[in-house]
Amino acid sequence: MLHYLSKIRLIATDMDGTLTVNGKFNSLLIQAFHDLQVANIKVLIVTGRSAGWVSGLAHYLPVVGAIAENGGMYYPSGSETGISLSEIPDLIRHRQQLAATFNELKAQFPQIQESSDNRFRITDWTFDIQGLTTSDLESIANLCQNMGWGFTYSTVQCHIKPQGQDKAIGLLQILSKYFSDYTATEVLTVGDSPNDESLFDARYFPISVGVANVREYIERLQHQPAYITQAAAGEGFCELAKMIIRE
Repeated sequence: MLHYLSKIRLIATDMDGTLTVNGKFNSLLIQAFHDLQVANIKVLIVTGRSAGWVSGLAHYLPVVGAIAENGGMYYPSGSETGISLSEIPDLIRHRQQLAATFNELKAQFPQIQESSDNRFRITDWTFDIQGLTTSDLESIANLCQNMGWGFTYSTVQCHIKPQGQDKAIGLLQILSKYFSDYTATEVLTVGDSPNDESLFDARYFPISVGVANVREYIERLQHQPAYITQAAAGEGFCELAKMIIRE
């Protein structure tokens, strides 16, 4: 692992639970971003958060861009226009279908509540994960599949999404178009939860890292990170950044 860190040119990282500490960015993370920038190591955020939230992050943070909605949209740094990574011919109808699917799920799981950032979304539909058991999540995934949708979840949200839309597919599109001279061993992926699983797929991303809180989900992941930090959440990312810069 240490041998490969010296070759890293780009870090593609999840946000919630990976960059945040108690749901917030702290000064240590901003300093880590700055230190990576000085070392000429690019950071690309790959998150499940909404297009509306992520467009602002790509503008204000020292990153090269940000992928939103688990591979649905891309916002290059300095651009006010998002780039769709999923084919959606009729957006209005798409949103109506997502809403109908959510209502079907709510009929069977009355406790689920639409997420506060759902109004800022384009490609997927989210609801809060609180109060759902592992068994509930498995049942919801099966229901979504039967209705023709994909499903994933993170530490904060559940996502109803187009089938075939995930972080790895979105990231591979961006790498191919904007970073085509980067090899697989020059890109490091980082995450902490089930919706990051595709970023741990060694076929595409041989250098992957989970921050320590990924251990909560490790037995549920078919693809697991190659390395796990000692520290959790944003502190784990800062630990990783120091390792990379030191190498």
